[in-house]
This record gives sequence, structure tokens and C-alpha cells, in this order.
Amino acid sequence: MPEALVIGNGKTLVGLDSRGRIQDMYFDYVGLEDHMTPDSICKIGVWVDGKFSWFADSSWLFELTYKKDTLVTDIKAINEMLDIEVHIHDAVHNEKNVIIREFEIKNLSQSAREVKLFLNHQFRMYGVEKRDTVYFDPADNTIVHYKGRRIALINILDDHGGFDEFSVGLSNIEGKVGTWMDAEDGALSNNPIEHGTVDSTIGIYRHIDADSTHTFQMWICLGKELSEVKALNKLVISKGAGQMIKSTHDYWYAWVNKTNLDFADLDTSIVDLFKRSLLVIRTHVDNTGGIIASCDSGMLQYGRDNYSYIWHRDASFVAMALDRAGQYEASRKFYEFCVDTITNEGYYFHKYRSDKALGSSWHGWLSRDGKLRLPIQEDETALVISALWRHYEYTKDLEFVENIYNPLIKKAADFMLGFRNSNLLPKPTYDLWEEKWGTHTFTTACVYDALVSASKFAELLGKKDDEELYSEAAGEIRLGIEKLLFNTDSGYFYKYIDTIDDQVVHDETIDASSFFGLVLFDVLDVYSEPMKKAYEIVKEKLCCKTDLPAQAGIGGVSRYVGDVYYQVAGSAPSNPWIITTMWHAQFLIKIAKNKSDLDAVVRLLEWVVKITPDNTLLPEQINPYTREGLSATPLTWSHAEYVTTVVQYLEKLKEV
Repeated sequence: MPEALVIGNGKTLVGLDSRGRIQDMYFDYVGLEDHMTPDSICKIGVWVDGKFSWFADSSWLFELTYKKDTLVTDIKAINEMLDIEVHIHDAVHNEKNVIIREFEIKNLSQSAREVKLFLNHQFRMYGVEKRDTVYFDPADNTIVHYKGRRIALINILDDHGGFDEFSVGLSNIEGKVGTWMDAEDGALSNNPIEHGTVDSTIGIYRHIDADSTHTFQMWICLGKELSEVKALNKLVISKGAGQMIKSTHDYWYAWVNKTNLDFADLDTSIVDLFKRSLLVIRTHVDNTGGIIASCDSGMLQYGRDNYSYIWHRDASFVAMALDRAGQYEASRKFYEFCVDTITNEGYYFHKYRSDKALGSSWHGWLSRDGKLRLPIQEDETALVISALWRHYEYTKDLEFVENIYNPLIKKAADFMLGFRNSNLLPKPTYDLWEEKWGTHTFTTACVYDALVSASKFAELLGKKDDEELYSEAAGEIRLGIEKLLFNTDSGYFYKYIDTIDDQVVHDETIDASSFFGLVLFDVLDVYSEPMKKAYEIVKEKLCCKTDLPAQAGIGGVSRYVGDVYYQVAGSAPSNPWIITTMWHAQFLIKIAKNKSDLDAVVRLLEWVVKITPDNTLLPEQINPYTREGLSATPLTWSHAEYVTTVVQYLEKLKEV
């Protein structure tokens, strides 16, 4: 399932499902080790008046959002059959690796009742079943799950004390479904220890008066040593879990509002999603610099892997958005990550893990005819340099640039300089969508801008030879785009060109990136005839339209003609993506000459808000009939393009 809410602190990242239950728990790197598996879920149940109900039951109705401008959740669950309402506020402490959950249980009945709250946890440390241990520690009345150097301690307190009963046992193994079944009769067996594939359940029982509320605070301390989680548990007790939620709330509120942007006439809903996007992005930035594409583990149910990796392309766009929004510290972490992950030859491989190791890949080293090929997407290398130049323009951090010029900027620029065909365009690599091999218009535009940026860095640092080399190569590439990548017959830019058996092959697929890449990096004059013709084709071929009258205005921009990735039906149009739709908005900003020209941009921002329930998480793509999110949710790149578009709109509004 896609995430409904995410919370984190740069080391711990938690994903909650649409019923407020923990479905992903990453530690000790963001996106690397998920200590849950698709078949494990942390259940929440309520027992009252002899009736029991898990949050999974259809009798519960949910509202899920965040407290305004924070990474503290605001979840409401109502069960009219039980006359119970539960409010949950979740936070990952901004400094310590502690997940805190505050439960406010309201008795909606007109009579006092005994209410029991049951919390079940099914951790699979390292994301691997078996070999876990779970036990009750009577010394401090806690439950401890562990495997090797991954330990989770569970505790709960209110004004009257901790949990009243517990049970630990086997889960989905040897015919045992889990200790959660033990809770359904309203009592737990107090089994003290188990190992294998395990779970735990705790129960806390309280008398709640009519129309009154009782509050519990539970927490999960994460660490690598038992002494570490025990110390964290004592810290939470001494500080107070409620106070730690408040301090986390205050930290993130200050963080997202520190730049004090003037949002002019933008609607509150657009502004709220802007701030939410920044906060969601920050949860996906590991403290060592990696920016993962998505923490949505549900992708595992549809393929062989998920999106919890660092693609330098996605991450570069995210870093540029952070810089535009004034969040320079978070973006700088990524550039430091780039220094550590670039190869000696000056390029980046397909994707990486948060610990800077290579990620999984499907890019082969051999072509179909057995020839050696470099299994990369060159836009990923280029975009790092482009993003870094924009970082410098905002920060003017010359010392940082000086320190990384040789190990990063020059290394990448020299690679791009030499990695060219006889026509002086970049050699073939895989495209940004990771599907096709060739010299792509989008990739070529990225390389052009990267060499322009490298030339500016060289000029800044007085490296004249480098400046001239990179500037000259950029000019040659720009000329090659005009001469070789524009299809005069169709009036659009080729998706890619390649040479097969000494024959030049042209892919004429109408791809949004082929046009918008030239726009994003100012490669060609947007008012030139080729660009004007190409834009008309984008509107005709890629702006999403449906045949159903009720859905005629669904809007958005598809990736390319014939895209079948997550296509909802064979006859449906290709799905609109938030990324490409925001690129369209950025193009409209670029050509706007007065305030009224920007109205179309506002409508596109409103479109994003409409497809985002409660201003929470943005997906990768949209169902062209229902506006439901598809594929990875959240996608940090989607949030990044939304942030970039809002800032560009505000900048252009002042200009016009």
C-alpha cells in the first residue's frame, strides 16, 4: 500500500498506512533497512463492553493529516458501533531515534466504561523474517524486539502507569498467526519470550467517564545496543513523551517557516501543500546526504524492488527545490554525498543505497550485439553539476565549491567532455525514464547545462583552461541539438538518436522530456520556431484528455505517447505525471509577460492540490479517469517539482 503519512528525522523514517498503522520503519539509514515486511503490520485494537475491533475493521472511519506546518500527524478514527473516538499524534523525535505515538481515547457513550487499548507490533529486523527475539523485561516493564544490532524497545505510560498485560510469540510461522489474536477476547497471556518470526502485543486498560477523554503515550526506542535503547527509554520518561512531541512539533514548524516567503495571492491550500512538500522531502533526506526517491515499500508488491534508493537525477531535482526554498543545509548534505559516490572516471552508476553502496540495477554492460556499453544514465551525472551551480548562486559558499572542484566538478565535467561521439553530442546511455538506449534530447540538454555550469565554476576559481574547454564543448552540443535532434518533418525533437549497424536511427516518440529539458536548461530560445512548434505538439499529444464527459477536465501531462507504465487500461490515455505537469507550469512561467498569463500556472497548482487528499503526499502519477494516485507515494521528485514551481511563480509574479 502507498504511504498515507510519513514522519522522520534523517535517520529514522516511518510510513503510516491509511488506517494510521505503522507499515514501514526505516533505521539506521533513511530508506535502507525497513524493519517491516509486506505481510507484517502493526495493529491497533480497542476493546469495550465486551466488544473488540481492530483498526482494520470497516466499522472505523478515518481522517488522516498533519498538524499544520509540522511532521506531527493528526489522525482521527471513529467507531460509532463502539461509541469510541481515537485521536493519534505521531512524531519521530527530531534529535533522538524515538517514535512517539499519543493516543487520545474519547468515550462517546453517556455512561462510564472500561476501555482497553491493544497495540501489536510485528517487526522483522533488517527486513528479514526469522531469527528475531522478543521478550518482556520486568526490570522496566518494557517489550524488546531485537536481531543483531537492530533493537526496538516498546513502552507506554499514562498518569496511572504502564501496560497492564502483554504477550509475545510466533507470527506467521508454525501455524501461529501472532499474539494479536490473543487480544480479541480482551485479555493477554503474558508469555515472556519467543524467537523466530515474532510479534508482541501490549494492553492498557482504563476507566473512562462518559463523554470524557483519556490519553496514553507510547514510544518505540531504536538503537544498535540494548544499553542505548534503555537510555532512550529513561530519557522519554524523564522529559515526558508529550513534551517530546511538542518540541518536535516546534522544531519542524520553525524549520519550514524559517525563510519567511511572501506567498502573495496564492490560496492557503497551495501554500499548505508547498510547506508539506518541503517537510515530506526532508524525511527522505538521510543525515549522510542521500535523498531517496520514495519510502513506499508497497512497490515490492508490483515488482522486484522499490524506490528506496538514491537516483542522482531525482535527488538533484530535489536538491534544486530545497535550494530554491532556502533549505541549503539539507541540499548541501546531498552534494557531499555526491563527492563520496562519484566514480574515479567521473560518472554515477544507475542508483545507490543510503549507505553510499551501489543499488540494484537492470542496466546491462553489453548491448544485444555483444558490444561493451557503460550502464549509466548520463543525465544523472550532469544534473549534479547543474544543481550544484544553482546551490552556489543561492549560498555564495565559495569555500565549499573550492573544496569540491577537483574531486567532483572537474571530474564530472572532464568525463562529459570526453564522453562524446564524432558528432560531438554525448555518447548513448539510458534515458531518464530508464528504458531506452541512445543519445537522448533530454540527456543532451542536461549535459549542455552541466558544461555551462562547470565553465562558470572554472571562471569563478580562475581556472581559465577549464573554463574555455567546457564552454566550447557546451556550444558544440547546443549546435548539435539544433542540427541533429530536431525533426523538421514532425516539428518535434527526437526522443533519441543512435547508430546501429552504421545506420543512424531516430526515435520519433513524442516525449515530454525532449521539449521540457530544453526549457528547463535554457538551451534554445523558447520563442524560436522549433520550440513553438514543439510546444503545440506537447499540448496536442501529451496533455491528458479522456473520453468520459464527467472527467473531461482531469488534465495533467503524460510522459510520452504510448507510455504503459501503470496504465490503468489498454485503451486509456497514458497517465499524467506530476513532474511533467509541473514542467508545463514552469514553461508557462517562463513565457509569462503579465499577471494574467500566470493564471494558467495557478490552475495547474490547484490541479495538484485537488489530487492530494488533505494536503499530504504526492504520488508519481495519476489515474487519468479518477485522479487517484498511482505508483510510488510519496515521490520526492513530485514534491520537488511542486516546490520549484511555486517559488518560480512567486519570483515571476514580482517581476511582472
